[in-house]
Amino acid sequence: MSEFQTIPPRSGVAFILKKNQLLKITDIEGEQVADLVCFNLQDQKEYLSSGRTIDYAEKIFLSTGDPFYSNRSNLMFKIVEDNVGRHDFLLTPCSAEMFRKIYGHDKPHRGCFGNLCNALEPYGILPDEIPVTFNVFMNVSVNGETGKIAVLPPRSKAGDSITILAEMDLIVGLTACSAGMSNNFTFKPIGYQIN
Repeated sequence: MSEFQTIPPRSGVAFILKKNQLLKITDIEGEQVADLVCFNLQDQKEYLSSGRTIDYAEKIFLSTGDPFYSNRSNLMFKIVEDNVGRHDFLLTPCSAEMFRKIYGHDKPHRGCFGNLCNALEPYGILPDEIPVTFNVFMNVSVNGETGKIAVLPPRSKAGDSITILAEMDLIVGLTACSAGMSNNFTFKPIGYQIN
């Protein structure tokens, strides 16, 4: 069991998660999103796929028991425990361009995309290889008639968590999200632990 680690607000990390290890992600203070992405440790061209995962699950809201698949339809991990039950797998990680386009920032933060680029670079993963992330604790509603989406405050409270079980050796990127709208306009840390 590893020590409990803290990702500071608006930053990110990358690490190796071996097959059969558990990764527990904790919302330390509440209402904080964590973007998660992973790649096959042995072949980084294999990566987490929102499209295939949603297709096979036949739903967009994923929780306990749900499997997550790669772009090659191989099982990457499963959620084994989740006491929040609402996460997003539709939206791409926030980025400097998103802050310009949506928030109107002249000097934008690099966002989760930039933080993931920085954290994954030592593993040889390039920016164009980073796919849509699994946005842990992010609360996105979808209008059933129009398809219009709305980003709402996370449902997670202080101490809430989700635990995944690795089904292959993975390189994992994980952030404490930088987008105000996603985190009810406060920026807080995210905790994680590998068992």
